[in-house]
Amino acid sequence: MSHARQTGFFWSERTFWHGGGNYASVLPVGGMVEPLAAGGLPESPEAKRRLKSLVDVSGLGAKLAMAGAEAATEEDLLRVHASSYIHDFRSLSDRGGGEIGLRAPFGPGGYDIAALSAGLAVAAIRAVASGDLKNAYALCRPPGHHCLPEWPNGFCLLANIAVGVEAALAEGRTKRVAILDWDVHHGNGTEAIFWERGDVLTVSIHQERNYPLDTGGFEARGSGPGTGANLNIPLPPGAGHLAWMAALERLALPAIEAFRPDLVVVASGYDAAFVDPLGRMVLTAESFRAMTEATMALADNIAGGRLVLVHEGGYSDVYAPFCAHAAIAALAGEAGLDDPFGAATEARQPSDAANGFFLGLIDAMAEAL
Repeated sequence: MSHARQTGFFWSERTFWHGGGNYASVLPVGGMVEPLAAGGLPESPEAKRRLKSLVDVSGLGAKLAMAGAEAATEEDLLRVHASSYIHDFRSLSDRGGGEIGLRAPFGPGGYDIAALSAGLAVAAIRAVASGDLKNAYALCRPPGHHCLPEWPNGFCLLANIAVGVEAALAEGRTKRVAILDWDVHHGNGTEAIFWERGDVLTVSIHQERNYPLDTGGFEARGSGPGTGANLNIPLPPGAGHLAWMAALERLALPAIEAFRPDLVVVASGYDAAFVDPLGRMVLTAESFRAMTEATMALADNIAGGRLVLVHEGGYSDVYAPFCAHAAIAALAGEAGLDDPFGAATEARQPSDAANGFFLGLIDAMAEAL
């Protein structure tokens, strides 16, 4: 049966079994840092498992082409990651787990689970780039957009999107790719991997100086053949729906349109949502639906509709699933759910004066390009 006009949903129960180490939020347990009752990093399986449950229980899953995937192969991974890192990661995983980089712990089998997470991105990108699916969503865990070629950090162990994009390029399924990142944290790993590449545009809308502290500035535009093929849109804390939509519509989407990719991939994090513990923004589930719809419209015009959303952050176990559900429903052209936080988020949107400040910054960035 052909799924060419359907929305794909790539997931695996196994990815929910990734262990986050002995942390209390982002702090290693020890000394005066007491373990939490729940334990582990904020990047836990709960939000992702609840998203999959919400997709099923709401009936949205019946409208999607559900699929699993094989783990990314070593050949796939070595297009992005250093062989020394892959060797060290796999060896430590086989010995029971540990931590190589910064805030990127893993338990037994962590390498295999991370490779499966990357494989979900590879499969989703491959299916859409080939025209087998209209568009797709990859529920990846662990996430990937902070991972550098030789150094994992920020909960990210392998660069899922970069691995998928490089596979599609190597296989001749695509020639020019735009990667749009609307996670609240800067997509520093993706930026670094494609920094000198002219065939991949990287755009990141994020909270200024949240994580990492030393990347994500507006002035960072790439180098060599990649000069001009990187765009950072840092927003101050407190920005809400109006500012994020303006950043998308006035800066991000015009940059993608000018680049003329034949495939658009979104690093879709939900930590810019209201109540997220690791962000200080005020987005709603409707914000993620609106951003997805605007990006779909652009992809329809310039890339034959080829669009893949890859799950990144989002650490409110209760609200992140509703935000992700809204994005997936938009991809599938289906009605969403009532937002249980709708009244609270609307009441906390920035004032007119604050929005004027945010929009002024966005206009200044647009004028500087």
